[in-house]
Amino acid sequence: MKSLKVLFALMTAMVGLTVLAQLVPPGSGDEIRERLQPFGRLCLPGEDCAIGAALPGAELAAGVMSGEQVYGQFCGTCHNAGVAGAPLLGDAEQWQPRIAQGMDTLWDHTLNGINAMPPKGTCMACSDDDLRSALDYMLAEVE
Repeated sequence: MKSLKVLFALMTAMVGLTVLAQLVPPGSGDEIRERLQPFGRLCLPGEDCAIGAALPGAELAAGVMSGEQVYGQFCGTCHNAGVAGAPLLGDAEQWQPRIAQGMDTLWDHTLNGINAMPPKGTCMACSDDDLRSALDYMLAEVE
């Protein structure tokens, strides 16, 4: 009886291994290694990456985005809808009290955030020039 249980356990193990072997995708070791490669790579600002141009924000890293583009990608989410009290783009009534505080204050709020606005308006990769362009674009829309 005991030997019958051992035989049954061995046969069950063999069937299980056969099923598992069928689940492993076919291919040589090289093909398997190729399938296990990451599907992308990180391209940091300043690096010359061949695939970098296809990455979101690559224009920003290359420093070719205009103020309007920075606004559209980062600022517009809140300033187009007035999220959490953000002044609407082009709304002079909402912007005049802020403009009256002076450019130094507006710049400080741009860099460090204010109320619900995060520092740099979520654009952590933006340079000071990028942020100034976006701020200039927003202010030009008020005039």
